[in-house]
Amino acid sequence: MANKIPNSVIGAVSSVLATYYFSHSTLNSLFLESGAPGDVPLGNCETKCAAWLRRCNEDPSVDALRVLGQVIQKFMDQETSNWRPQDGDGQRRIRESLGKNQLTYQVNGYVTLAGASLATRTLVDYLKAGEFSSVEAEFARAVTQLERDPHAAITAASSIVEALCKTYIETFQLEMPTMQSITPLWRVVQQHLGLNLDPTLRDDQKRILQGLASIVDGIGAYRTHIGSAHGRGISPPLVQVSEARLAVNASHTLVIFIMERWHAAAYPLLNLRANVMPQR
Repeated sequence: MANKIPNSVIGAVSSVLATYYFSHSTLNSLFLESGAPGDVPLGNCETKCAAWLRRCNEDPSVDALRVLGQVIQKFMDQETSNWRPQDGDGQRRIRESLGKNQLTYQVNGYVTLAGASLATRTLVDYLKAGEFSSVEAEFARAVTQLERDPHAAITAASSIVEALCKTYIETFQLEMPTMQSITPLWRVVQQHLGLNLDPTLRDDQKRILQGLASIVDGIGAYRTHIGSAHGRGISPPLVQVSEARLAVNASHTLVIFIMERWHAAAYPLLNLRANVMPQR
């Protein structure tokens, strides 16, 4: 499911590309060269784009996000001009639609998880394998953005937490929440984490985890209000580098804690389900 194109993105991209190309032959060549499966769909340009992108989602042999990136590459990578202001509007519309779905477009036709490196699948592999150094590198990338773009650093850190929670949930075949934002995802993971077997220490650990839950809520709210994923508007709220650093470091602490409990031999999570902290 991770490589599916959200319906809202399909709508935005189809509308923008139909206006930009307005040529069936050009669109046919574009989609076919980008790896879209099957014969050319029927309908006008916008209907054709939408049908082809949905078909990518339905074909398990197709990486739908890769096809999407290739389809929008020429349009997104072009320099906009005063002669065609609608192109800049179209680029912003696509970026905002991607951002609302925790996705981002990167140069040369890559659509990835917002804030992650181009190799999003590799990040998931690192999380599953417990490769701490590689995950540390992802956070190091977020830290390098702090001075230049604290909003993007917050988005990156939040995205890593979300990626970890989704991977954890899928690995243990837990029920994925309907709303796949950071707070609902963390609640599922939190319920599954094993606690210390000593009753006294278990109570102490509950307090710490409840504090982490507050941190997750704060990071999610930060991302919504000042992160780069949802579009910043004309005058986004100001954020100090120190505030962004706090969010990034807090995210790092949470991710490492979950990974250690997940992967450390001393804490086999599947054997600790009886000691899971009840959700409050």
